Amino acid sequence: MFLDLIRRRNPALVEQAIALHQIGKLPANTYVVDLDAVEANTRHIAEVAAKFRLKAYAMTKQIGRNASYCKAIMRGGITTSVAVDMECARATQRAGMGLGHLGHLVQVPRFEAEAAASMHPENWTVFSQEKAMEAGAASAKLGRTQSLLARIVADGDTFYRGHEGGFPADNIVAVADAFDSVAGARFGGIVTFPSQLFDPRSRKVKPTPNLSTLQRAAEALAKGGRKDIEINTPGTTSAEILPMLAEAGATQIEPGHGLTGTTPLHAMEDLPELPAVIYLSEVSHLIGGEAFCFGGGLYIDPVFPDYQVRAIVSREPTVSDAALAPVDIPVPASIDYYGMIDASGRVKPRIGDSVVFGFRPQAFVTRAYVAGVAGLSRGEPVVETIHDALGRPADWPM
Repeated sequence: MFLDLIRRRNPALVEQAIALHQIGKLPANTYVVDLDAVEANTRHIAEVAAKFRLKAYAMTKQIGRNASYCKAIMRGGITTSVAVDMECARATQRAGMGLGHLGHLVQVPRFEAEAAASMHPENWTVFSQEKAMEAGAASAKLGRTQSLLARIVADGDTFYRGHEGGFPADNIVAVADAFDSVAGARFGGIVTFPSQLFDPRSRKVKPTPNLSTLQRAAEALAKGGRKDIEINTPGTTSAEILPMLAEAGATQIEPGHGLTGTTPLHAMEDLPELPAVIYLSEVSHLIGGEAFCFGGGLYIDPVFPDYQVRAIVSREPTVSDAALAPVDIPVPASIDYYGMIDASGRVKPRIGDSVVFGFRPQAFVTRAYVAGVAGLSRGEPVVETIHDALGRPADWPM
């Protein structure tokens, strides 16, 4: 979906990924990140967020919490992360980021509450009073008072299957009082996900009913005397939508794909954020009119309808149409050991050729490497880090 965009707007990323792979500097099955572009994208988002007095927390799971990626984000002006789970919190802290938000989307397991509290998160989201009590007890042991965000839900709200959970929004005042009654905790604000989504019909990002739920809850809290609260509004976040979120009363944003220029809106419009990530593979073998390339990170984000996957297949740095070939990849229910390149057309793959895809990644759910490459904007590419999908240094090459 993003390959044509990357070829047009950031061809050096494609070309240098091929060049570095062909001299043994990058492995197959790698998300390759343009760190210069990430830094510039982050700076733009941070500047627009500051204009609207929005606190920005970086979601790094999509790029596997790679340390060089985290450092590029910090150089761009966002110094704290939102951790989707405890492993995310650990990885981003190892990379030097502060912890801005924990517990959303994934709750903190019971016996990890003390570890979570020791990370001093600015915000800790809970879906139940039981989780509020766990967070409070763990924080109290450290002499802290933890700010808790309540995940809220109302009839008609939008949730992905498996993301459900939270407090009834029409009971938010009582929820806030209950949080304040927990030793080691205090009520800090409200959160949902997604508060906005890309609408394929209008080709725009539009609020979901969840955003109105946040607004109604904030109004109820204000009537109860609670006006200085955090309103966290994640989902499809780029600088383009920040005025809309500020007008809706948001105080916190959590850009993820916006940092790599790969939100659905980026596929439709040339936004200020530059596409900054490709997926790199290599031809393994040929059989029956197909060339098989190594998998491990062949992830198609279900936010898009089905489409014909294509890849650049070449040993020479190129973004030419002449190097494009159709590729079949395994269905999500299968293990993506390989992708299958059509070798019957004008592209004649050879074993060892580089293969470049333009996926919208979720690296942390794959077996892929993540490599940060600096210097592309200066024509001086340097591979800074090669980490696994969980943000740990990879044993490559041995």
